[in-house]
Amino acid sequence: MSKILVVEDSKTQREMIAHLLQSNQFEVVTAKNGVEAIAQAEVLHPDLAILDIVMPEMNGYELCRKLRDNPETWNINIIMCSTKSTKADRHWGYRQGANAYIGKPFHPEELVNTVNELLRIS
Repeated sequence: MSKILVVEDSKTQREMIAHLLQSNQFEVVTAKNGVEAIAQAEVLHPDLAILDIVMPEMNGYELCRKLRDNPETWNINIIMCSTKSTKADRHWGYRQGANAYIGKPFHPEELVNTVNELLRIS
């Protein structure tokens, strides 16, 4: 079973995404900010991380860069999932090392399909 780290400061969004993924047979761990996410990723070695961008302490772009620069976490598949979904936001997300970018609000099947696609590739 693939392990997914969901990083989202909104408790409602975090729980909704976690429930969606769990109902699709994924193991899910959560973090409410980037600092917590780095600690979780280094210990749990998830196969994939879903990152919000607008978060306190460390935004999702910075978190993405830190995950990519860390020898313990550089190979985690990363999906940016945010209300910041302009063409420029998407471009910047990919420049930071994201494998995929999904704008909010999203259709549940879009997220699940993207997760499945990335996990099949790796």
